Amino acid sequence: MSVQDYLALQGQTFTSDWFEMTQDRVNQFADLTIDHNFIHVDIERAKAETPFGGTIAHGYFTLSMLSHLGETCLPPMPPNAIPMNYGFDKVRFSSPVPVGKRIRAHFKYASVEERKPGQWLSHWDVTVEVEGQDQPAIRAHWLTLFILAG
Repeated sequence: MSVQDYLALQGQTFTSDWFEMTQDRVNQFADLTIDHNFIHVDIERAKAETPFGGTIAHGYFTLSMLSHLGETCLPPMPPNAIPMNYGFDKVRFSSPVPVGKRIRAHFKYASVEERKPGQWLSHWDVTVEVEGQDQPAIRAHWLTLFILAG
């Protein structure tokens, strides 16, 4: 795909594959981030003491899955392009992701701007859907930079 082909994708929406939020994955994330809040790792206590009916995934875990979810659906970068995560203009955790549910992301290629020769900043409006829920888990405006090497 050429740079011009990639830039021409503005306005299109891409939908990822489904990803299951298992308790094992949530526990691993808790261990990596040292965030062992009971709402994520203690099934019985979360059932008894929260309105969620069980454990929920960390919001940051769900957010971190955007890279993987994007890999399942976003178009390939132009040759010699180096993609870089540039950050977020906005992130909202709209609803929890119950452990055992599946999520998928919808990526709308909102706009792109050339920052300097060989560098483009892409703006993505992202919604993370939870299977069987009306309210999305995340709404975000994600920025990615791609730089042409050589």
